[in-house]
Amino acid sequence: EVQLVESGGGLVQPGGSLRLSCAASGFSFDNYAMSWDRQAPGKGLEWVSTISSNGVFTSYAESMKGRLTISRNNARSTLYLQMNSLKSEDTAVYYCRRGGQGAQGSRGQGTQVTVSS
Repeated sequence: EVQLVESGGGLVQPGGSLRLSCAASGFSFDNYAMSWDRQAPGKGLEWVSTISSNGVFTSYAESMKGRLTISRNNARSTLYLQMNSLKSEDTAVYYCRRGGQGAQGSRGQGTQVTVSS
């Protein structure tokens, strides 16, 4: 059974940073590209970032490019998202997902990120 468990969210002030983690199990993590999506209050699901299975290739949504770093540790089956210079509009539930941009893969339960002073 595919399991994805996100953590690391919380309340942060504008301009602050957070590092999200996603612990994966139940599949061969190093065989899959992995992604982060987010859903802001009252809005639809939005793709945020993708990393290739070997970690070499990364891509980011334009709205967050330059403020994010996606990474992975295949030995630990863990995906990360470092977020810097956070803005109020980044407030959302962040989900990790198995697969690349546009893929309909399994997601975790999400972790809440709230950016507010």
